[in-house]
Amino acid sequence: MIFVGAIAAVLWGIGAGMGAPHKARWTMIAILLAAVIGVQLGLPDGHPLRTATGGDVRLWLLILAFAGIGLGYRAALRRLRRVADSGTASPPSPQTGTFSATELNRYSRHVMLREIGGPGQRRLRDARVLVVGAGGLGAPVLQYLAAAGVGTIGVIDDDTIDGSNLQRQVIYRDGWIGSPKVHMAEMAMRELNPFVTVRPYLRRLTPDIAADLIAEYDLVLDGTDNFDTRYLVNQTCTQAGVPLISGAITQWEGQISLYDPARGGPCFQCVFPQAPAAGLAPSCAQAGVAGPLPGVIGSMMALEAVKYICDAGAGLMGRLVIHDALYADTRVVTVKPRPDCPVCAGIVRAKPVPI
Repeated sequence: MIFVGAIAAVLWGIGAGMGAPHKARWTMIAILLAAVIGVQLGLPDGHPLRTATGGDVRLWLLILAFAGIGLGYRAALRRLRRVADSGTASPPSPQTGTFSATELNRYSRHVMLREIGGPGQRRLRDARVLVVGAGGLGAPVLQYLAAAGVGTIGVIDDDTIDGSNLQRQVIYRDGWIGSPKVHMAEMAMRELNPFVTVRPYLRRLTPDIAADLIAEYDLVLDGTDNFDTRYLVNQTCTQAGVPLISGAITQWEGQISLYDPARGGPCFQCVFPQAPAAGLAPSCAQAGVAGPLPGVIGSMMALEAVKYICDAGAGLMGRLVIHDALYADTRVVTVKPRPDCPVCAGIVRAKPVPI
């Protein structure tokens, strides 16, 4: 028993030192127990290895039985907590009429705001928002859109959760490593607010699907980390007349703006005509990023989405916000449409860009 316990402790310590998730460590322990049971069944009585590992297979079977009961009890408690938290065994369908008492309580702080109120909260419930990318920026965006009561939230991403994501993508959990981001984000959003509809798309946004997908939504939020996808989203949104809120982060700095050529603003390519040369705009994986920074910029993106949907305050059309977290400095730069922009030069603009 002591010998097996020592091996188990060593395996757990190695797993912890390597940063392996708990699921992987328990898998190693399970393999060890299977090997011990195999020794007990395969070796004769009195064999030194069998004696060192307990000497009787019934002891290990009893331990496994107790462990199974404990795990089953824990899983049952988790299910009961989820039911209790949601108030029902199955998520309620999105409301189409008046708000229920539960919804009114949930959104009461919004309703108190003069700029949102009941009509604004109803606009949020009726809105359809697509989030492109479920990574550093997408994670806080999805959380706050769901919490705010945006009725239909689409999220498209083909990536799976990696251990290195958890330093900043706080919508995910350690036990979800290896799972598709969109499916885990959907589960987290439904647990946060069962009154919203989540549409997960486990795939990369490509030109063959972009137009049809974006046409289904009223607003797009782009938090991707490569210029090819950003240009694709911008071109598709411009052609469809769908406003785009785009954010970007690297190391200690982030930026955000709203691009809406159909209503007088520039498009993304007006501001960033060409992708930077290789190495000038490294990804987070290449250059690093401060953990809370995506939360700051992503929360700003979600806030701008709420403002746009509710027609509250002054939005970021025609303005680019640049946030330097290292020196706690935020600047706002005026941006305008470019007459020679290959994407939006032919767009009929509803009004001049506000300055």
